[in-house]
Amino acid sequence: MQLTILPLVFALALLEVLTPTRGEDFGYDGVIGPRHWSERYRECAGKHQSPININVLRVKQVTLPDIMFIGFDDSIDGVHVSNNGHTVLIEVENELHPRVRGGPLEADYVFSQMHFHWGDNDTFGSEDKINHRSFPMELHMVFFKEEYKSVKEAILHPDGLTVLAFFYEVDRHQHPAYDEIVGALQNVTEPHTQVEMEHPFSFLNILPYDLRRYFTYRGSLTTPPCSEVVIWLDFEQPIRLAHEQIKAFRELKSTHGKITHNFRPIQPIGDRVVFYNIDSNYFTYNEIDPDEDEDAAPTKSSRRRGHNRGFSLTPRLFFVSLMLAMLQL
Repeated sequence: MQLTILPLVFALALLEVLTPTRGEDFGYDGVIGPRHWSERYRECAGKHQSPININVLRVKQVTLPDIMFIGFDDSIDGVHVSNNGHTVLIEVENELHPRVRGGPLEADYVFSQMHFHWGDNDTFGSEDKINHRSFPMELHMVFFKEEYKSVKEAILHPDGLTVLAFFYEVDRHQHPAYDEIVGALQNVTEPHTQVEMEHPFSFLNILPYDLRRYFTYRGSLTTPPCSEVVIWLDFEQPIRLAHEQIKAFRELKSTHGKITHNFRPIQPIGDRVVFYNIDSNYFTYNEIDPDEDEDAAPTKSSRRRGHNRGFSLTPRLFFVSLMLAMLQL
């Protein structure tokens, strides 16, 4: 009798371990990891999935209309930071949500939420890559097309969403505009917890200086249901954070333990074309003040942006990247 019961108990215990927890029906490891997403969400096996690797040798250079970032420099109240068990979400209660138009977008897109993807350490963690280069973290700002009224409706249409994606690099100095975000993470360590920011929040403060040079392509959500309804804009200039600021994101927990990584592997690009928006005014607004001391700690002036002079593919490092890409062929 004992020999019959023990295998049954073992089987039940194994089933409990393998069964996804309610509210977390996908993850990044094991039987709920990316390799298994398509078993429950068919579109995760689609032909136009994200993320992708962007090969700069194969992008098509274009000059698109300027993007208008409406409400990005407003001070927004009622900003909530939450841990949904997969990532940290930042959402706003304000009815006048920020929006974007222009560039590859043919209409206004309204802000829904922003979230982050990161890796186990500072050498990888971003979802999209450039010339197979990974970054320690990536920000996704999700917007839905205004005429669709909501994300729920927008994901039913091929042009329903746009995601503004920003890469991060490690810097010696802390980025002051991220102080309150990092502080809020300490209050949402446990899954399904939420806190409201104490001070008004401005989107523009947490972004890089250069918002003109970016890659754009058609793709999907990088989490289930992986809907292929996203116009992606990957901005070239990274945001620079200190190691400790990035490390704070890895302290968040899901029901299975710490979220040390939450990025989807690269997907085939297939027949898609990636466009690269050229900025003819690059030298005008990206000049370095010769009197600036690069070793000095960043101040809270210039909208508290910290040091955001990351790598640049145009014009000089663009050719360096081309050479590196050629060596990999």
